[in-house]
Amino acid sequence: MPPPADIVKVAIEWPGAFPKLMEIDQVSAVWNSIFFLFQNRNEIKNGAILRLTTSPAQNAQQLHERIQSSSMDAKLEALKDLANYSRDVTFAQEFINLDGISLLTQMVESGTDFGDMLSFTLTAFVELMDHGIVSWDTFSVAFIKKIASYVNKFASDISILQRSLAILESMVLNSHDLYQKVAQEITIGQLIPHLQGTDQEIQTYTIAVINALFLKAPDDKRQSNLCDFLIQWHSLQSIFPLQHVIRAQRAINNEMAHQLYVLQVLTFNLLEDRMMTKMDPQDQAQRDIIFELRRIAFDAELEPNNSSGSIEKRKSMYTRDYKKLGFINHVNPAMDFTQTPPGMLALDNMLYFAKHHQDAYIRIVLENSSREDKHECPFGRSSIELTKMLCEILKVGELPSETCNDFHPMFFTHDRSFEEFFCICIQLLNKTWKEMRATSEDFNKVMQVVKEQIMRALTTKPSSLDQFKSKLQNLSYTEILKIRQSERMNQEDFQSRPILELKEKIQPEILELIKQQRLNRLVEGTCFRKLNSRRRQDKFWYCRLSPNHKVLHYGDLEESPQGEVPHDSLQDKLPVADIKAVVTGKDCPHMKEKGALKQNKEVLELAFSILYDSSGQLNFIAPDKHEYCVWTDGLNALLGKDMLSDLTRNDLDTLLSMEIKLRLLDLENIQIPDAPPPIPKEPSNYDFVYDCN
Repeated sequence: MPPPADIVKVAIEWPGAFPKLMEIDQVSAVWNSIFFLFQNRNEIKNGAILRLTTSPAQNAQQLHERIQSSSMDAKLEALKDLANYSRDVTFAQEFINLDGISLLTQMVESGTDFGDMLSFTLTAFVELMDHGIVSWDTFSVAFIKKIASYVNKFASDISILQRSLAILESMVLNSHDLYQKVAQEITIGQLIPHLQGTDQEIQTYTIAVINALFLKAPDDKRQSNLCDFLIQWHSLQSIFPLQHVIRAQRAINNEMAHQLYVLQVLTFNLLEDRMMTKMDPQDQAQRDIIFELRRIAFDAELEPNNSSGSIEKRKSMYTRDYKKLGFINHVNPAMDFTQTPPGMLALDNMLYFAKHHQDAYIRIVLENSSREDKHECPFGRSSIELTKMLCEILKVGELPSETCNDFHPMFFTHDRSFEEFFCICIQLLNKTWKEMRATSEDFNKVMQVVKEQIMRALTTKPSSLDQFKSKLQNLSYTEILKIRQSERMNQEDFQSRPILELKEKIQPEILELIKQQRLNRLVEGTCFRKLNSRRRQDKFWYCRLSPNHKVLHYGDLEESPQGEVPHDSLQDKLPVADIKAVVTGKDCPHMKEKGALKQNKEVLELAFSILYDSSGQLNFIAPDKHEYCVWTDGLNALLGKDMLSDLTRNDLDTLLSMEIKLRLLDLENIQIPDAPPPIPKEPSNYDFVYDCN
């Protein structure tokens, strides 16, 4: 006889005792006293272990008293417990209600605590503030000064330094008033020494503070701050740690990569003002730059102030030279720089190239001026269009993405990296123009090829500008044609009718293989983050599928695991049979609840949820697009639905292509007909058949 539906068998564990099995009636008073602890009645299943602990309110009251103890040992133990308990939002609310944040700030401002005691105090403060219950605007200047002093004073104490940097970053990002106060107390120069250590966490937090100061600074001050940073950075180039990090990219964690990406974007955004500044044809200083380009190219051996000849003769000579320089407007080249983007940035790049790579500049200009007009590669027009293209590729002027960690290491190895990048690319453009034997009508075609060469070289993540230049040398126009032809052949070969029929025959086998791979990945499991207001303080949780594909095991973790997490350590379970649906994006419950996240496209694209029972839900934010595809595919496969992700389509195309190529090896160089051969007519007689008898 099955047990009553209202009876749940659970184990109750008292502190210091073994769990005791009990039967609880869901409609009883005992059940109601337990139920208020859970958001969902269905969270309590048969076989669950319920541990009885002190209530959050009582815990908060006790710790509030203990951290004020006169005994140093008792106080240290209390602060250690507080740092652990503060991660729980319910406890945090109770402790904050007791004015616990004010008590912690007073302890910090007093300056009497050091070592582990101060470390636990700051840890508890960070964890409590991470819940977003208390506004950052409530803190005094004395508290800010004390935290800033720790950044300089406790460089050798990693835990105190790390938490102090985290507090400063949150202050700057969450309050404009606090940004101004923090900016007065700490400078870029005081932060740079922390980048010279070997601790990657400290480097990450330091760059995060620098980025926060840049992001919140007014536009005029942001540019001066970035310039100061770059000057100090490259003055320490021999010991600057980012170069060591760049040489060992595989050791970079996601957060460090994200902060480097943000720093790269902010550095490039220094160029935005020049990119969006139109040239004033009446501005003599700007006109002098164009004159300097002409002088370096054609009058390098003459005195700059040589004014021999009549005015009309000089005008005629200048017009001729400006035409050789490749400007569209030969009479007044300043008009070529009135379009934004690229604006004045293109002229800055041209002048940098002419001054710092003078031989290459003169060679390109004279080489093209000696060609026929239709075969001339116009240096001026090419430079303007190339600068515009590079800004598009590197997203100059755009705000940093919240989740992107895609940075290019080579831009951290030179103090004028964008200008040097331009110098390499303008020489590539001239080389490609010659290889294509292009005419003026082919200008756009050449620019498309150059963009493809640059993009393909950047995807290899070269660690230096020299390595980028070397990659480009291997991507000549001939090589680009081969790559294009190979890609085109791979597409066209598989469009004939026999190949399409073969695809249909083997596609179910490939899909089954992909399905098994997805399920195997779910069995291995994945570590997910719980999104909070501060990214680096996010909590972790792990989810994996049982080997028999019948149960999902999941549970919270203290830190990101190094390998797989055993099933035994994941206490929560969800039977696959209970899953009703899998929803993604804006249909997820946790995306509907969080208004800020709802507008974040990157987060929306990584969100999915499992709906079970009547109102149960398990919410996910995938660490990246690949894991998102793996999990949504795997869950759909468990439910007997089609796998529709981009990853599945790519895998299917790749595996189908490989399988068909393997099966057609014996038919290499044999043309496959589009239609089957005709069936021959029946013979007039069958006398040719051999009679076995």
